[in-house]
Amino acid sequence: MLDDILKAQLQQYLGMLRQPITLIASLDESSTGAEMRSLLETIASLSDKVTLDASGNDARKPSFVIARAGETSGVRFAGLPLGHEFTSLVLALLWTGGHPPKVEQDVIDSIKALDGDYSFEVYMSLTCHNCPDVVQALSLMAIVNPKIRTVVIEGGAFQQEVTEREIMAVPMVFMNGQVFASGRMSVEEIVAKLDTKSGEREAAKLNAKDAYDVLIVGGGPAGAAAAVYAARKGIRVGIAAERMGGQVNDTMAIENYISVLETDGPRFAAALEAQVRHYEVDVMNLQRAEKLIPSNEPGGLVQVQMTNGGMLKARSVILSTGARWRNVNVPGEQEYKNKGVAYCPHCDGPLFKGKRTAVIGGGNSGVEAAIDLAGIVEHVTLVEFADQLKADAVLVSKLKSLPNVTIHVNAQTTEITGDGSKVNGLKYKDRVSGQEHHVSLEGVFVQIGLVPNTEFLKGTVELSRFGEIVVDAKGHTNVEGVFAAGDCTTVPYKQIVIAAGEGAKAALSAFDHLIRQPVAAPAPAAVAA
Repeated sequence: MLDDILKAQLQQYLGMLRQPITLIASLDESSTGAEMRSLLETIASLSDKVTLDASGNDARKPSFVIARAGETSGVRFAGLPLGHEFTSLVLALLWTGGHPPKVEQDVIDSIKALDGDYSFEVYMSLTCHNCPDVVQALSLMAIVNPKIRTVVIEGGAFQQEVTEREIMAVPMVFMNGQVFASGRMSVEEIVAKLDTKSGEREAAKLNAKDAYDVLIVGGGPAGAAAAVYAARKGIRVGIAAERMGGQVNDTMAIENYISVLETDGPRFAAALEAQVRHYEVDVMNLQRAEKLIPSNEPGGLVQVQMTNGGMLKARSVILSTGARWRNVNVPGEQEYKNKGVAYCPHCDGPLFKGKRTAVIGGGNSGVEAAIDLAGIVEHVTLVEFADQLKADAVLVSKLKSLPNVTIHVNAQTTEITGDGSKVNGLKYKDRVSGQEHHVSLEGVFVQIGLVPNTEFLKGTVELSRFGEIVVDAKGHTNVEGVFAAGDCTTVPYKQIVIAAGEGAKAALSAFDHLIRQPVAAPAPAAVAA
């Protein structure tokens, strides 16, 4: 099941185990059960600290628990944790075996302090690049806190459960039998959701911080580049972000970042954060800006208020808040989100295997999504508002060559319909004839572009009619000491490499602003009595 190279790598990792562990397997006669037995036997053969016990009798079969020797509870994997989840399996083995996780100690302490019994079930697919973060977070929590139990379920192996629980997007998390969350979440986000007083404590920490020379709001490519360039000037730099990496985390393949032949979003985001931390930038994750308060006097401090009530101060601020998926804003979209309405074909496409789907949007992202889905689902209907597809010609040609794709241009989506629990169709109007149509289907993927995350700046910083921050060639906004970079600005072509360059430019402009500020006069010397 594992090739020789992967076995050698796994054996090296298992050499880091500090204490013995047991793999307690609950197997059946299915092909997945046979594959699981083979995988577990291989793992056990690679380390004398790993023992296989095939006497398990869990209701979910095939599955296995990774437990400390002498114990029977731990993280349970139902189905094979391969594909994107192989790393999650390796980390669960290491953490259970005593190898310390690369997580801040205050996060570990917060997990240990959680009071209450929590039983998590997380459904994932092996092709989902958003799932590993959630799987690894909940695995770590179960290993650190004995009151937390986690089961990781591969949806393809437990299709009946997926159908009965009407799971139409992954990762999907249930806690104590009830829906807890859907989509990517970090361990810090999960802990904050369980610990209702964490916001107050975090706000107090922010309020106690000294003023920064440069404060960056947003942690995507623009924010990370700004942080690195500013920190290299030897000044005090902080970065406050909802999540480091920003929207890059939701990108599957990155093949056009200069000098990097190929990578994926999560890996790229992790590399951004690692480089920022290398320069000892004060990284403040899970922080969402609520208000920008300019200085009342030249050279004064700019303040940024966060949604948790905390206030950060700085001599200059760089806004790099990025953008998010644009909603189509028709009846049914919000009602059926994660119940047939999805935004990530790479993550959720496999859940619609053999079903009928639609893609709204005829740009590159929409056409790429339709091509991707066509290899999985029964049929794809692409709906585009304009009179022609806006994607690159090579993509359009590929799409038109596929036998299970129907394309409608001049088509205005008017409603996403459902039966009260899940999507059952899409309505659109022919913009030429005015005739309305209904397409019966089970899934709708929205791919119509981005909207900048700038709502909190209205009335403070000049915005374009599209909500983008208006900047000049050097990243200046209309507010002294405030700069902006990346997808939230009026700079054209929303690309990672452009955002990174703009972030570097904004940092250099901020530094130029700082060195031109007047030096404060020294306090007069005290006169002896």
